[in-house]
Amino acid sequence: MATRKLPWINLAAVAAAALAITLIVVKNVEGKAPAKLLNVSYDPTRELYRDINAGFTAGYEKASGRAIEVLQSHGGSSRQARLAVGGELKPDVVTLGLPSDVDVLRKHGQIADGWAARLPNQSRPYYSTIVFVVRQGNPQGIHDWPDLVKPGVEVITPDPKSSGNGKLTALAAWGAIVTRGGSEVAARAYLKTLYEHTPFLVPAARAAGTAFAVEKIGDVHLAWENEALREVAEARGQLEIVYPPVSILAEPSVAWVDANVASHGSAEAARAYLEYLFTDEGQEIIARNGYRPFKPQILANHADKLPPLKLFAVTAIARDWDDAQSKFFADNGIIDTVYRPKPR
Repeated sequence: MATRKLPWINLAAVAAAALAITLIVVKNVEGKAPAKLLNVSYDPTRELYRDINAGFTAGYEKASGRAIEVLQSHGGSSRQARLAVGGELKPDVVTLGLPSDVDVLRKHGQIADGWAARLPNQSRPYYSTIVFVVRQGNPQGIHDWPDLVKPGVEVITPDPKSSGNGKLTALAAWGAIVTRGGSEVAARAYLKTLYEHTPFLVPAARAAGTAFAVEKIGDVHLAWENEALREVAEARGQLEIVYPPVSILAEPSVAWVDANVASHGSAEAARAYLEYLFTDEGQEIIARNGYRPFKPQILANHADKLPPLKLFAVTAIARDWDDAQSKFFADNGIIDTVYRPKPR
């Protein structure tokens, strides 16, 4: 019986290929494979985190030797929190508009207790507030909260059930009454009248800004300060910012999502990403994008764009952010008594 000849095999080449594969596997096990993070954020932070991501990834890759990509998701802050809780989004980090939105994930077991104490300044890398954007020359003479409910004034603001901007607008409007001597009865009546001046309530901040600045609907837009600065800059003289005499101190907050970073193997990168927000470099990027950095000196360096303001804390109208969420925005809370959804 003839002996079947086997094809010639280059054993040296096979050994070399096996060694190369082994080295790749070992390198990946050591944590050198390209990494990805998902940052679930609120609606108007697209430009901010575009710049943050560029600064962070360059420094992280240089320090660690590991490539990293940060993916973004944006929407109304409260809606983003609900999507994360429900599993439609699986963020490594959340960077949301209100501390109470981050705490929703803690209440559902996705973020550890005491999350706010894990980063500087109670995990609040910057502040903001609600201001007014008006048409060139301010034809309606809007300077203070009572001016918003003058006859004929049309107000553009997002839905307080889905948007951090919408929630903060409601809290700022309420506080503008009670912190200046008005009663809660008067504040409730004012909020009801304010919503009667809104033609519709879109789900998130950026859509409200588009309706006002691009589609030219309404007389005044109640906006995050950073959104107001962006809108005015892009409008080339067609819009103006009005700073009301009093508004709310907004405290956007950040956290890594413990349940997800554990399953993704991203805990170290997620923490480094959020820590970058509190560095001088991160704080400068924050200020350049129209947010108020928590470091006083960096804020002072940008006083030409971010002037001193009179802002009241949430404790002027509730015990804390969690209490404000329950008091104003829970089912049958204050908002349910003064507003009806007005989808566009």
